[in-house]
Amino acid sequence: MELLSISQAAKKLGVHPNRLRAWEKRGLINPVRLPSGQRRYPVDEINRILGTGGVRAEPEAVVLYARVSTRKQAGAGNLDRQVERLRQYARENGFTVRAEFTDVASGLNQKRRGLMNVLKLAERGEYMKLIIEYPDRLARFGYSYIERHLRYCGVEIIAIAEKEPEDVRLELVRDLLAIVASFSARLYGARGGKKVRQGFRELIAGVSQDGEKEEE
Repeated sequence: MELLSISQAAKKLGVHPNRLRAWEKRGLINPVRLPSGQRRYPVDEINRILGTGGVRAEPEAVVLYARVSTRKQAGAGNLDRQVERLRQYARENGFTVRAEFTDVASGLNQKRRGLMNVLKLAERGEYMKLIIEYPDRLARFGYSYIERHLRYCGVEIIAIAEKEPEDVRLELVRDLLAIVASFSARLYGARGGKKVRQGFRELIAGVSQDGEKEEE
């Protein structure tokens, strides 16, 4: 019986190795285990899957991810409307939604629970497309690194909106001011940094108030 390694089997099937691990959990493919614990895939098993047209519906499995920066935005329904737009896009394109994740946090925050779950499912090979509204919903900075990691996991990112709304630009200004305030505090030390931080807090508050007036 000819056996293939997980990378060889994945290449023959045209999928990411993580996809084979996910299929195994669902009982859709049955590898054998060597004494070392490594997986090996019988060629007959690979040919069986190829002969049936592959594992159906997997290419359509997607995850939705939405984010707003503040609880006030979430309370105003911005987050719910964002999620509904993502759901509508998935329905219109015939995708099967594997999961939905949301965060109420700054795009600078890299420890968001929703984002961590997005990455965990991708690493397990449980979906093939991530649907977001804008790139900055996923990350304010470092988007390309997340995109590269997801691509390595076999996941494509789909941003469904072409133009960012005005409130997204205001979020960017607030985040940039927060970054400058943080670095200024480090440069000028605890005492000098206190005045710097206070000044930038006032600037950030001013930007927030201007944004609220524009929304009204």
